[in-house]
Amino acid sequence: MNQGFPGWAPDASVSRLEAMRIDDYVAELSDALSGPHGTKRDLVVEARDSLFDAAEALEASGLDRDEAERLAVAEFGHVSEVAPGYQAELTASSGRRLATLLFISLPITVVMWSVLWRLYPATDEVWLHQPAWYGPVSRVLDAIQLSLGLYGGLVLFGLSRGARWIRRPRLAIRSLAVLVWVALPITGGLALLLSYGATAPNTLAALPGALANLVTSAMWGLQVYCATRCLRLTAPERA
Repeated sequence: MNQGFPGWAPDASVSRLEAMRIDDYVAELSDALSGPHGTKRDLVVEARDSLFDAAEALEASGLDRDEAERLAVAEFGHVSEVAPGYQAELTASSGRRLATLLFISLPITVVMWSVLWRLYPATDEVWLHQPAWYGPVSRVLDAIQLSLGLYGGLVLFGLSRGARWIRRPRLAIRSLAVLVWVALPITGGLALLLSYGATAPNTLAALPGALANLVTSAMWGLQVYCATRCLRLTAPERA
């Protein structure tokens, strides 16, 4: 029985939690969490520092180091009780990253292509021979990308400054991720239609066009990666 900490005495059924050291607890907490590596590391380090501070205070009260660490862990709470709060922050962090990416990258992509077309304009003859659908399809493509970027900005605001007004942040994050998966095939198809569906060849020089396509593809890849992670983190829990 502990003599140095009155009021605490293990019973016959000492739980696994009460027998854990801080390093073991922190490792288990880390394994229970999913999300951006940097944010996850910061949260785990924060929890570890809090545990060490509590253990040092208990040690100063008369407990030996092992007992102090075990009691600090027991008072901190079981991983199953603590992890949901940390996981909610990791999920929100993932949502903010996706929203920021969309809010910045999609308008930039639209502006980039607009600038390129102005730098390498088609001749009047080329425009005269474009099919009737070319202009409307181009405007629809720009509208989809700008709308998704705007929604990303709204979700970003809601997950940061407007957090008090969002009752279901997981739903907002999941809806944004779903929209990415819905919008990307559509925008990709429209982009291919504009590139190869017109009768006249496109007038972009090889290098600028290749660089623009590389940047656009990289943006799409990042969006798919972030959206997939958000879908995984906001998936309904299985019973």
